[in-house]
Amino acid sequence: MSVRVRFAPSPTGTLHVGGARTALYNYLFARLQGGAFVLRIEDTDAARSTDDSLGAILTGMRWLGLTWDEGPGVGGACGPYFQSERREHYDTHARALEAAGHAYPCFCTVEELEERRAAQVTRGEAPRYDGKCRGLSAAERAARRAEGRVSALRFALPPPVELAWHDVVRGRVAFASDLLDDFVLVRSDGLPTYNYACVVDDHEMAISHVIRGDDHISNTPRQLLIYHALGWTPPVFAHVPMILGPDGSRLSKRHGATSVAAYQDLGMIPEAMVNFLALLGWSYDGQRELFTLAELEQLFSLERVSANAAIFDLAKLEWVNAQHLKRLTETERVERVERYLESRGWDLSARDRAWRMEFVRALGDRLRTLRDAEDYGRFALADALDMDDAAWREVLARPDVASELRMLADRIETHPAFTLESLEPLLRALAAERGTKLGAFIAPVRVALAGRTVSPGIFDVMVLLGRARTLERLRDAAARWERESPTGAPRRG
Repeated sequence: MSVRVRFAPSPTGTLHVGGARTALYNYLFARLQGGAFVLRIEDTDAARSTDDSLGAILTGMRWLGLTWDEGPGVGGACGPYFQSERREHYDTHARALEAAGHAYPCFCTVEELEERRAAQVTRGEAPRYDGKCRGLSAAERAARRAEGRVSALRFALPPPVELAWHDVVRGRVAFASDLLDDFVLVRSDGLPTYNYACVVDDHEMAISHVIRGDDHISNTPRQLLIYHALGWTPPVFAHVPMILGPDGSRLSKRHGATSVAAYQDLGMIPEAMVNFLALLGWSYDGQRELFTLAELEQLFSLERVSANAAIFDLAKLEWVNAQHLKRLTETERVERVERYLESRGWDLSARDRAWRMEFVRALGDRLRTLRDAEDYGRFALADALDMDDAAWREVLARPDVASELRMLADRIETHPAFTLESLEPLLRALAAERGTKLGAFIAPVRVALAGRTVSPGIFDVMVLLGRARTLERLRDAAARWERESPTGAPRRG
């Protein structure tokens, strides 16, 4: 059997991490099996579908490296690949179902349905369609149409039967059909429902395996009924586990970012995002955790996908991201940082190549995400210093800070060299002269120059700022300390 899988997002929002994980699993399975990865857009919800959402989904998939073999922008023999362009396909099979007695028109209005469901709830019954229109004669249906009443098309449930399938992830799954009601296939506005359109499209696109989230398990019995009624062979199903937040509830916005684009904005790189998404439900050997996309294309298997829910751990994602950043060459790492900072509005045009290399090198292991370059490197990127209030309060509580900062500024101003190699002995000598340890001497200097108690190495900070800005910030901090310090009149060095 030729392997053909699909990812079928609805363009009503961005590419959610759950959808991205589903797309990734389909892509990897197709690549491993030498099959086709189809992208289909389920845009029948005209009120909510937007071009912006479609663009965000396509951009997110391209960023992750998930290229599709058939679909928007690529074409293929099984198109159209937008459901909004496939209306005649749904109409054709709907007529066939009705002609064969597997479907019937339903003239019930929304108000009538709600009234009857409310009555069922009052009686303690499970709300479901009561089949009122199922037994209408041809004359009664014609009369209702003559009255101008529009109809939906409902599936006529067959006698009770067990609906079972072998799920690649979950094993045997079975439902009793008498738990269902006569569900809608085509709405009164002529648009197909999800379950009906999905079956028609998967059959006509020759989809061999349906790999999707386990929130779709409840849809599968209805889809099997439609397959059987049309005389079609269902695909192989694989329902992958739900992604939960750290608190065990379904991943949502209250847990933080949930879209691929948001994690890109947070400074994740695609190599890490792909790696992390793969691990949300799949494991290679229970030990190895770092993979490239090319490696996953060779190692992924549905049989190693767990049925247990996966936990989205942001700390784990940041760790994976840090490992993939380290794997980049220095040139690649610098280029990623440059692109990210420019996307965040920083103008690096005045910085030469050597400065940019030194900037990224100075961040060292603090560069866990590209955003860390902005957070830890803001002191060097911005002209004005962004001072952390808590850090400055610590400086204010120390005695003689102003004299130390001014003395350091004077020494740096007259020092012939201004390099990493020359600055360290200068500061060590001054700390010894002041009778203090180097670390204690450096602490207020770091705050004066970087505005934080944590930064790259202090000598890297100075070199990145340059002599002029270093002197300016040291003297500005000394003057501020003299204005604000509660420890009394300062002593000048």
